[in-house]
Amino acid sequence: MHAPLIEPTVVDIPVRQPAVPMYAWVVFALTVGLLFSDYMSRQVLNAVFPLLKSAWGMSDTQLGSLSSVVALMVGLLTFPLSVLADRWGRIRSIVLMATLWSLATLGCAISTRYGEMLFARALVGLGEAAYGSVGIAVVLSIFPARLRSTLSGIFAAGSAFGSVLGLALGGVFSAHFGWRWSFAAMGCFGIVLVITYSIVVTGKRLTPLLPPGLRDVSGKPGVRISFRTLMAGLFSSTSVRCAYVGSGLQLLVPAALWAWMPSFLNRYYALAPGKAALCAAGFVLITGLGMSVCGMVTDRVSASNPTRKWASAIVYCLASFMLLVVAFRLPNGPLQLMLIGAGMFFGAGSCGPSSAMVANLTPPQIHGSAFATLTLANNLLGLAPAAIITGAIADRIGLFGALNVILVAPLIAAIVFVFGWRNYTKDLSRLTALREQAVR
Repeated sequence: MHAPLIEPTVVDIPVRQPAVPMYAWVVFALTVGLLFSDYMSRQVLNAVFPLLKSAWGMSDTQLGSLSSVVALMVGLLTFPLSVLADRWGRIRSIVLMATLWSLATLGCAISTRYGEMLFARALVGLGEAAYGSVGIAVVLSIFPARLRSTLSGIFAAGSAFGSVLGLALGGVFSAHFGWRWSFAAMGCFGIVLVITYSIVVTGKRLTPLLPPGLRDVSGKPGVRISFRTLMAGLFSSTSVRCAYVGSGLQLLVPAALWAWMPSFLNRYYALAPGKAALCAAGFVLITGLGMSVCGMVTDRVSASNPTRKWASAIVYCLASFMLLVVAFRLPNGPLQLMLIGAGMFFGAGSCGPSSAMVANLTPPQIHGSAFATLTLANNLLGLAPAAIITGAIADRIGLFGALNVILVAPLIAAIVFVFGWRNYTKDLSRLTALREQAVR
């Protein structure tokens, strides 16, 4: 039997690692910076929800659709565009994507009605579609495996920190200059950052940092594999499939809260739209801190036992579920807000462990496509439906009731992770046996 073109990487090997070059950290910082821009462009809309509702007479379902269409486009297109990026060149793809979402955000600023805004937001989603998967693939390709959960958690937290900036700055600009300038500022920031990225991050400088066989990230032609081999690598075990699904389900609640927290504070705490957006940004910041901390904790507790990544993800899901259930059963007040913040701290904590699981259970040569699959699950199961489902339910039973309904998602995610955990040892043994058989 001849060996396959690629082999799965199934465990973290505790070997002594050389120091990470400073340039790798520069690339990481700029890649996370573009993720900031990505989510600033995506979430600035939520800061002006009350103003758009008043100006255009929109329903909550329509408002939710403007948010969800971005995640829907990401969900539908992330996989094919990530596969193309693996082949065409990840760096060139990143520059093209960031340019598109920045220009589309400027298009939102000049929209005059709902249809135009919906189209511009769809273009934002088109530009952002493959960035998360391609960006993290670039990062993980130039860092040692022992940092996977930490880097993945911090990278995922970039979405929260970008959302914080989008909400906070969007609230400030809309209060002082009008909602159109909120979009214009985000678009201009993206343009400046993508120019900087294209100058600093080059294939020539990245190539020395790459492991053998991964020239695709440099911007040169990537690895060519058959579609059948690609699918086999992406869905090789029950465990990796559970990692995809569990990660996506847990993100439904934080995505809904990110989208609707300004409106929640406006309607139930009587805060003005600008102040509500600033306060909501604080909750999103807590989510981002939770992503980073949970990723670091996961790497520490799983250093000698990779299966503990699963236990960590389960704990984060259950903590988020219990804290938020209690919070939304309390009357409005400081205690409710404190518990919502605590629940949001753990709300996306499984992002780091999930990314590390996927990286461990898929071949490095297709990590761009593997993270695209994870992004697909994150968007179709969590980010895309969150805002519009919450808005549709809110039109019927109110926003408070809608937020209570969706809280079941992290509990279901925990169950999925438990199933993956129970199958992990069996899947790991099977994958190892297949690898050994292939090299005979």
